[in-house]
Amino acid sequence: MSLSVHGLWGAWNVLAKGTLGVAASVLLAATTELRELLLGLQRLKLPPLLVQIASFMIRYGDVVADEMRRMRIARESRGFEARGVRHWGVLAKSAGALFIRSYERGERVHLAMVSRGYAGSMPVIDEVAATRAQWTYALILPLTALAVCLLGWTLS
Repeated sequence: MSLSVHGLWGAWNVLAKGTLGVAASVLLAATTELRELLLGLQRLKLPPLLVQIASFMIRYGDVVADEMRRMRIARESRGFEARGVRHWGVLAKSAGALFIRSYERGERVHLAMVSRGYAGSMPVIDEVAATRAQWTYALILPLTALAVCLLGWTLS
């Protein structure tokens, strides 16, 4: 078998770039929160629809996993144990039921979002203004209590 030097360099480039890409993706996923990752994608000017889809996917993943866990518990409570090829039919029916339940749940979530004013885009939150507003709301009660105490102290 004969190999060309140009082909070997091309294979090396593909292997090196693939390895570096996977390592960078794993490092990014391990060190960055999902919300920050989505904000970063938004700042990199990824189309807003793709960012929304990724956001909904992340949020909905826990819902589907929880539904799958409940279905597994229901099967096990009925004495089902998947031991071989004979039980693949039951698992396939469970996967179909999970798909139908997830689809219906997604429809209900979408209707709930539309009824609460969702118009096709998620609101952009200005973190500095949101933090400032939270601190303002948090300080209202202690400042009011301080004012009442000072007023009571000066009038007594």
